[in-house]
Amino acid sequence: MKAIFETPMRTLLWLVFFAAILAAWWVMYVMAMDMDLDLIGRPGDAGQAMRRMDPRMDMYMPMAHFGPLFAMWAIMMAAMMLPTLVPTLRAYEDLMTSATGTRAGWLGVLLGYFLVWVAFAALITGVQLALLFGGVVDMLGIAKSTVFAGLLLLVVGGFQFTRAKEICHGVCHSPMTYFLGHWRVGFAGGLRMGLGLGAFCVGCCWGFMALGFVGGVMSLLWMGLATLFMVLEKLPQIGHRVTKPMGVALIFGGLAVLALPLANGG
Repeated sequence: MKAIFETPMRTLLWLVFFAAILAAWWVMYVMAMDMDLDLIGRPGDAGQAMRRMDPRMDMYMPMAHFGPLFAMWAIMMAAMMLPTLVPTLRAYEDLMTSATGTRAGWLGVLLGYFLVWVAFAALITGVQLALLFGGVVDMLGIAKSTVFAGLLLLVVGGFQFTRAKEICHGVCHSPMTYFLGHWRVGFAGGLRMGLGLGAFCVGCCWGFMALGFVGGVMSLLWMGLATLFMVLEKLPQIGHRVTKPMGVALIFGGLAVLALPLANGG
């Protein structure tokens, strides 16, 4: 009887999962349009006016307050990070037939993973507000200084070659190994494993979230490219082959950005 209901339930949960991802991307698109941004994050006239606004003004600006900014980052985490969880959820499903995995445990893994990224959304919200009131980024989250943008690219690119990246990426790249070493049953067990996987995933991918400050955190182009690369990093066949080349590309990008003032004679 359990097997009879498993396939419809599995299909329904996967449909809800992908619908949540699409809904998150739609909300981000609507928010970008409301801020007068095009698909690559370039502001129009209204967006340019917003960039020039002082966050200390009496006028209420949502992106200068924790609540609205946190909501934006939380939705962004759903849009960008849930697609990267697909290989992990598929790996857990394999253990539902060969081990004691359950659909409740599957949901626990999903919830635990997302809770960690929501916590990271709160952290990076605080970082953005500090940068905003410190005059480092503008109201749209775009770096005001090419030096800051270039150094951020160099830091994230250099991180791709570190031992920390290697360890965290190893877990994200091979979730089955993590499951076998940390196996817990039921919803609570899945939640615990999801929290652990989410922590390693934050350790692996935090830099790509931070790169939003280079071109603007509301740039749909940045969101799409970062999501694509993080999905590629987690694919078993090619994930380990793309990490260091991306580091090289980011370092060269950082050097190019830092050289812009010299090229312009400034």
